Amino acid sequence: MSFIHLHVYSAYSLLTSTASVPNLVENAKKKGFSAIAITDRNVMYGTIEFYKLCKKFDIKPIIGLTINVQSEEAEAESFPLVLLAENEQGFKNLLKISSAVQTKSPSGIPFKWLKHYAKGLIAITPGIEGEIEQYLAERKEELAETAARKLRGIFGNDHLFFSIQDHHLEKERLIRDGILSLSQKLNIPIVATNSVQYLEKDDSFAHEVMLAIKNGDKVNDENHEKLGSDHFYLKTPEEMVETFSEIPEALENTIAIEKRCQVNIELNKTFLPVYPTENGMQAEDYLDMLCKKGLAERITNPSEEYQKRLAYELSVIKRMKFSNYFLIVWDFMRYSRENGILTGPGRGSAAGSLVAYVLYITDVDPIQHHLLFERFLNPERISMPDIDIDFPDHRRDEVIEYVADKYGDLHVAQIVTFGTMAAKAALRDVGRAFGFNSKELDHLSRLIPTRLGISLNAAYNESEALRNFIHENQLNRRLYETALKLEGLPRHTSTHAAGVVISEKQLVDLIPIQQGSGNVYLTQYSMEYLEEIGLLKMDFLGLRNLSLIESILASIKRKTGKKVEIGSISLNDSETFELLASGETTGIFQLESEGMRKVLVRLKPSRFEDIVAVNALYRPGPMENIPLFIDRKHGIKPVSYPHPDLKNILENTYGVIVYQEQIMQIASTMAGFSLGEADLLRRAVGKKQKETLDRERNHFVQGALKKGYEQSLANEIYDLIVRFANYGFNRSHAVAYSMIAYQLAYLKAHYPLHFMAGLLTASIGNESKISQYIMESRQKGIKVLPPSINNSGYSFQVEPEGIRYSLAAIKGIGAAALKEIFGARKKKKFEDLFDFCSRISSKAINRKQLETLVHSGSFDEFGEDRAVLLASLDVAIEHAQLVNPDDSSQIDFFSGEEYFPKPMYVQVDPIRSEDKLSFEKEALGFYLSNHPVSTYEQELKQKGAQAIFELTMNRNRAISGIYVTASKKIRTKKGESMAFLTISDSSGEMEAVVFPAVYKRFSAILDQGKFAVVEGKVEEREGKRQFIIQQAAEMQHWLQEKKQKASVLYIKIVEGKQDELSLRKLYYFLKEEKGDTSVVLHYESTRKTVRLASEYNVHPTSKLLTNLGDFLGPDNVVLKE
Repeated sequence: MSFIHLHVYSAYSLLTSTASVPNLVENAKKKGFSAIAITDRNVMYGTIEFYKLCKKFDIKPIIGLTINVQSEEAEAESFPLVLLAENEQGFKNLLKISSAVQTKSPSGIPFKWLKHYAKGLIAITPGIEGEIEQYLAERKEELAETAARKLRGIFGNDHLFFSIQDHHLEKERLIRDGILSLSQKLNIPIVATNSVQYLEKDDSFAHEVMLAIKNGDKVNDENHEKLGSDHFYLKTPEEMVETFSEIPEALENTIAIEKRCQVNIELNKTFLPVYPTENGMQAEDYLDMLCKKGLAERITNPSEEYQKRLAYELSVIKRMKFSNYFLIVWDFMRYSRENGILTGPGRGSAAGSLVAYVLYITDVDPIQHHLLFERFLNPERISMPDIDIDFPDHRRDEVIEYVADKYGDLHVAQIVTFGTMAAKAALRDVGRAFGFNSKELDHLSRLIPTRLGISLNAAYNESEALRNFIHENQLNRRLYETALKLEGLPRHTSTHAAGVVISEKQLVDLIPIQQGSGNVYLTQYSMEYLEEIGLLKMDFLGLRNLSLIESILASIKRKTGKKVEIGSISLNDSETFELLASGETTGIFQLESEGMRKVLVRLKPSRFEDIVAVNALYRPGPMENIPLFIDRKHGIKPVSYPHPDLKNILENTYGVIVYQEQIMQIASTMAGFSLGEADLLRRAVGKKQKETLDRERNHFVQGALKKGYEQSLANEIYDLIVRFANYGFNRSHAVAYSMIAYQLAYLKAHYPLHFMAGLLTASIGNESKISQYIMESRQKGIKVLPPSINNSGYSFQVEPEGIRYSLAAIKGIGAAALKEIFGARKKKKFEDLFDFCSRISSKAINRKQLETLVHSGSFDEFGEDRAVLLASLDVAIEHAQLVNPDDSSQIDFFSGEEYFPKPMYVQVDPIRSEDKLSFEKEALGFYLSNHPVSTYEQELKQKGAQAIFELTMNRNRAISGIYVTASKKIRTKKGESMAFLTISDSSGEMEAVVFPAVYKRFSAILDQGKFAVVEGKVEEREGKRQFIIQQAAEMQHWLQEKKQKASVLYIKIVEGKQDELSLRKLYYFLKEEKGDTSVVLHYESTRKTVRLASEYNVHPTSKLLTNLGDFLGPDNVVLKE
């Protein structure tokens, strides 16, 4: 080998290189390199990935970094310098240098710091970007020499190299002689490098586009950034030899440097942190003490089963040396409890641990709920424990900051993740760089099918529209090909939603770090590589549902004085099960999807175990067992077991295998496996590898034979285990998460007002959710009161009459405005609009916000019409400026009401109802005080139209009076127009579809903002109701027509229903639904027909027609309109 690349940027130099690490290593192998360096700019994100892939491809990895160094000659300027790790010490110094720049000195490492980190490093100047090269280009030879001498002073002669490069740039040619002469003069060797920023020559355009994306430029802009040539690629050894054949020592030095760089990164070690115990007590003894204390608190007079289980778990934890781990988790959970931070009942397999339960890490008793410790920590397989903790999402950061304070900020960090250019983003970003406008970019996005994780290649195969676009012209083809090259590359960093690492050693001794949010640093390595380094990861998850529970409990306490201990509620509460069985699960964690509601209605859960099972079964695959589970629960099908000995294991789930733990227990019972061995079996068969399956079958069958079972039965049971290995769900996790679902259902059943208020507060910022929850509240008979400037708070609040709307949920009313309003209101309530304006700073609330408060109904309590309030705004603002001229709270002796009397309201005509509602919708996102259809509702009902809320699934004939809230017109593949609508009335809203033939006839009636009566059928699409419109009429016209054509209800009374009791029941049905439709009775036996008096006229609702049909037979009830 005659040349090695020592100056290489990977795609982790974000938006600077198009070379992903896997492609870089593969490309280097293909071009015959035996070694290659990675030298990303200021960061080491890709180090471990690069190291592992090089080892895999049998290439020697050279670990490096291109770091910005603050100049001592040019003030406030930094210049890059390439550093390569010669040995382990050099590698550790790279970690520290990158961390220093990313946390303390973003403009570059101060020159004087560099000397503390220089050991074990080889420094190479970076080419024309370098300080020495810049001085030479500017003919400042003395400054160049000074800078070179300073670098030599830090690194020494044999650890500093001048790079010599040839990217076919004029500037490089001009400084070549200066570099060579300085090299001779100072005895600093030279080395040939090529600044690699993409892999092949023809990637240079994609790189240019990437730089445009980074800088927000267009590639047609005259001054957009580009590299100046297409030679910044991974050149072959032959190309580099040819380029530098006249300077052979520059090539030879690449080999010499490669040989000197010997870094071995140790992977798969473990660096568990140490918990600082009281009085230097051993962690094991301290854990013992805490567990015994906790057991006595948790269980009064614990049985021998608890004592034995605790002793067994502690022995495994000690043997695996995980005592410190449990103490660390115990400590931050204790901190949470002491500071009123609600924590989840548990998550994942940790809920199977009694130690976790007695330490208050989890809230699920594993013995009571039949959970297995071995599913969490397997004594047969040493692996890191994994305790994930749920916190309310708005308090999670408090706990992380506590941990960082306790162990030191250099010992705790959150974990980095990388946002990549997915298919749509890549196409849009490239389109923007090509100069496409926002309309064209939206069109581009729509060409990609909306599916998570779709690639551009898959989109090309699936989308005819995308293929047509690409083949339309050369520009479009080039755009697509460029996007293909950028797709999947990292674009930016963000923080992992949950992961936190804690280390006994300072993190910078093990990994590079960077600035995170708040006071907690961020790792530069992503999660999978941190685990390989040996750092302990814990998941601190922010769970919205815990925040919801916390806010509901706080609301109950605030309004009733009652403290609900949510962890101690009965798990056999009949009202909770009634609520779940009715499918009323909006806002209930994991149970609110349309499909899950249907399952609950059919299941009619009557015990906590039913919720656990349905949570575990409601997934693709296991779902097919739900009907059997339900039928067995209700006795429709008999409960059977594969063998009587398995009854104890499967009885709870009616003989259906639901959980992974059941598979483990079956292997233990039938083949004599320890639970640890059974867990290994479960993992092994889940991989479905034939060799493994055959080996484990033999193991299982032999075990079963020893226990006296028949070989044929043993094989049958083994086949059962194999079939369910991937179906089974982690029971510990199902129990813990079902606990949260049950707690929310309990709160909804017993405290519906507080529950809905909490749910509404949690949805501030999401108009469609707020609208949905308000409609559901009304359907339950809960009043939602309009916003009130004197009574509304930040959250939706419970009042004696209902739920008070939140001021924070009004559009455009931000935090500054709310702070001002709440501050002023504390002193005294607002009397009127003038009082409000004079006490609230115009800097906090502008005129547009005042208008929004009027339209939202927040000022309605002042007793004036909204039109009057709007007309009086200018007068109120002027009065406020007179009373408080400098908009401050200082006392002015010549201001105040006695000098500037309060003006009168400007009287104008009342606001029209439709304008009032339209403005209200603008302010809130939906109609609150009323709905545009409300005016017609009574009449619609009398004429047989149903409210949207009453429309049930799979109705072949539905008719409803609606308002078209939104309309989206599209063209089909045949070029025909059709539309997707959002239709609403005061009871709710739903999606509607108008297919081309119908749209052609009724498009004018179905525009946004129109009132119409629609007929059609209601179907289910993707778990939601959808109205398929088949007929439409303008609402006024339809009502007028109905007045002229009175409908008649014909009822045939069959022979068996002519007795007095039956006729009385019939009249009862008719009296229940009074209306305008006349009723005609036909007696089958006497063939007599009678029209009933008008007092018996009915409103032919679906309920009435169904009741009559059930009573007399559907063919004997006919409504003629």
